[in-house]
Amino acid sequence: MMQIFLKGGPVMWPLLLTSLVALTVVFERIFFTLRERSRRDSVAVAGIFAETERGNPAAAQAAGARSRDYVARVLTYALAHRDVSFSNALLQAAARELQRFNRGISILDTIVTLAPLLGLFGTVTGMIHAFGLLGASELGAPTAITGGIAEALVATAFGLLIAMVSLLPFNFLNTQLEQARQEIETAGAHLEMLLLRAGKAAALQP
Repeated sequence: MMQIFLKGGPVMWPLLLTSLVALTVVFERIFFTLRERSRRDSVAVAGIFAETERGNPAAAQAAGARSRDYVARVLTYALAHRDVSFSNALLQAAARELQRFNRGISILDTIVTLAPLLGLFGTVTGMIHAFGLLGASELGAPTAITGGIAEALVATAFGLLIAMVSLLPFNFLNTQLEQARQEIETAGAHLEMLLLRAGKAAALQP
C-alpha cells in the first residue's frame, strides 16, 4: 500500500491530508448526530405545547428550561422573548441551533470538489513527467515512462476515492440539517398558533 501511495507522486501528500480532514469531520459529525438524537425530549416539547394551550406561557417556558433538546431550546427562547418579538426570537434561536448542525458540512463540500481536482493535477504532472522522458530520448526505458503514467492514474484514483467516500456522509449530514430545520419550523409554527389561540381565548373572557 505504501508503494502504491509513493507511486502517486508529491500530490499524494495533500490528498492524504484531505482524507484525514474528511475523516475527522465525519467522525465528529457522527458523534454530534448521535448525541443530539439521545438528547431528544418529546416530553418537554409536549409540555411546552400543553402549557401554552392552557394559556400559561410562563409554565411552558419552565417546562423546557432544563431540556437539552434543540427543539425545546428554540421554543423556550422564543417564549422568553415573546414580549419583544416572538417571531424574531424564534428565528434567532433556530438559526443558532441550525448553525450547530451545519458545522463541518462546508468542509466536506470543499473536499468533495477539491479531491478530484488534486487527483487531476497529479494526472497532469504524471503525464508531463512521462512525456518529458520521451523528449529526453529515453525511449530505451519504457519502465520509466509507464511509471509516470502509473503516477497519474494512482493520484486520480485516490482523489476520486476520497470524493466518493466523502459524498455519502455529506449527503447524510445535509439530510440531518434539513430534518432539524423542518422539525424546528413545524414546532415553532405550532407554538405560535397556540399562543394566538390562547390570546384570543383570553380576550374573549369577561
